Amino acid sequence: QVQLVESGGGLVQAGGSLRLSCAASGRTISSYAMGWFRQAPGKEREFVGGISWSGDTKYYADSVKGRFTISRDNAKNTVYLPMKSLKPADTAVYYCPAAQGAFFSRARSRYDYWGQGTQVTVSS
Repeated sequence: QVQLVESGGGLVQAGGSLRLSCAASGRTISSYAMGWFRQAPGKEREFVGGISWSGDTKYYADSVKGRFTISRDNAKNTVYLPMKSLKPADTAVYYCPAAQGAFFSRARSRYDYWGQGTQVTVSS
């Protein structure tokens, strides 16, 4: 079992920055690809980006490309999502699920473990 705890969310003005963290426990995440998803009120949970288990391969949704960066520190069992130039459209609960294996996926069903999420609210 892998337990995931997202943190770092909060209220920020448009144009501001936040850094989300995802701390894992129970098992090392070095054998897991990690994703970031978000869910806004009344909308489907959407894929934001992913990082392979080595950290060598990353992918970002077009909506966040150039503004969000995914990184991981396997020694600390933690994944990060620094976000800049935030927009009101980025308002959502953010999740960092883990998928056993090397590569991430845009499909929610690919992921084995999910945390409770952290709220990000961007005011205009």
